[in-house]
Amino acid sequence: MINTNAIFNISTEDEFNNLALKIFKHQFENNPVYRSFCDLLYKHPSDVRSINEIPFLPIQFFKSHDVLSNINTVEKTFSSSGTTGSITSKHHVTDLNIYKESFTKGFECFYGPIEDYVILALLPSYLEREGSSLIYMVEDFIKTSKHPESGFYLNNLSELNETLTVLDKKGKKILLIGVSFALLDLVESYQFQLKNTVVMETGGMKGRRKELVRDELHTILKQGFGVNTIHSEYGMTELLSQAYSKGNGVFECPKWMKILTRDTEDALTILPQQQNGGINVIDLANINSCSFIATQDLGKVHHDGTFEIIGRFDNSDIRGCNLMVL
Repeated sequence: MINTNAIFNISTEDEFNNLALKIFKHQFENNPVYRSFCDLLYKHPSDVRSINEIPFLPIQFFKSHDVLSNINTVEKTFSSSGTTGSITSKHHVTDLNIYKESFTKGFECFYGPIEDYVILALLPSYLEREGSSLIYMVEDFIKTSKHPESGFYLNNLSELNETLTVLDKKGKKILLIGVSFALLDLVESYQFQLKNTVVMETGGMKGRRKELVRDELHTILKQGFGVNTIHSEYGMTELLSQAYSKGNGVFECPKWMKILTRDTEDALTILPQQQNGGINVIDLANINSCSFIATQDLGKVHHDGTFEIIGRFDNSDIRGCNLMVL
């Protein structure tokens, strides 16, 4: 059994690569869905020598299968948002402590202790449904922050405006984390000149507004909040780790997470850095589910391991992964 301490104490690329290969072998042997997928590709751990050779499970499998690498009791099932009647992804988590350790250490390695921040969360579309992993994470941030002003805001923008303005002027360190459309609603109603606040968008208009390209969105938000940069969080229901951007849409991963890009015509080919392709995520914290996921995002990885998201696949199925019929 792999010790989770090894995951969160990775310090070198060699340690990451060695542990990724061990987790691949573990999940091949213990995850029936992933094993079937690998078998269809004729990929066996004995043939895989590097992380570029590991098969990445198309993310749609979370809509149709229980993707689990152990037989322990499921503690919590997270589900993705979806339009009415659409099939949503389900991520069954058998150890919530691993998720908590991942999101706590992941945030703190970029921003420092959560206790230092007043957490103001503007996440209406997530609050209005069950099973959001983002709400679970932010709820834990709010509890950990121990500031009485920390909390969620639904549609009470005037109250948020007042709280944010007063606390920022007092010099309190603030994290304002919000879904894009709600942050736009806020700056259309109120103008700010924030000095002590990290404004972080979690992406997505959730059907409430026209989608904007990142640069346009960030320009509007920077002007509205009176800040120089807009931060971003990159995570998803099917993962247990998050990447963060401190501006310009360039994301950095914690040590136990890595992004690769794949050829959009041949999903099994990993591209060199700086080339646009489909985003593959290695999330070693996802040890009890699947750590190797082919997402529907498009992006590119830079030489220093940071990455950018440039869009999404238009078609609902990832081209080159016609092995969905397990």
